[in-house]
Amino acid sequence: METHMEMPKKRYITGFGVFLIFMLVIVLWLYGNVKTVVIQGTSMVPTFQPGRKLVVTDAYWLFGKIQPDDIVVVKEFIKKEGGYFIKRVKFVEGEKVERAYWPKAYPIKSPDYTVPNDMFFLLGDNRDYSEDSRSFGPIKEDLVIGKVLVWR
Repeated sequence: METHMEMPKKRYITGFGVFLIFMLVIVLWLYGNVKTVVIQGTSMVPTFQPGRKLVVTDAYWLFGKIQPDDIVVVKEFIKKEGGYFIKRVKFVEGEKVERAYWPKAYPIKSPDYTVPNDMFFLLGDNRDYSEDSRSFGPIKEDLVIGKVLVWR
């Protein structure tokens, strides 16, 4: 007497299952690497008005390294209140900072100043009311929270 054993059915991941897994990975990546920040001051007027929301990523390497004219979000390091600054990158490492951007009170002995390695020279767009690298000097790259991708 022959008995037939039923073979268990093989289960394959369908195209829809692959799509769902792919979407889950993207959502988790976005959750970990993309943030929304809100403008609170006037240092970036007229580009950004207070209350405007910005989409920022710390995976800026994926969208290109930080270059002049990029807008970045930087950890608050002066008052250490856990806040952030939003500024425009004016000069990157190795670039000479034009003397016009340095206040007379800042202690630079030579008219030529080069931004040190792994640092950025930042300016607010509202230069008359912006606390930026003209007052606190260049900032270290590790203080950059992220690069602004989108604003609305």
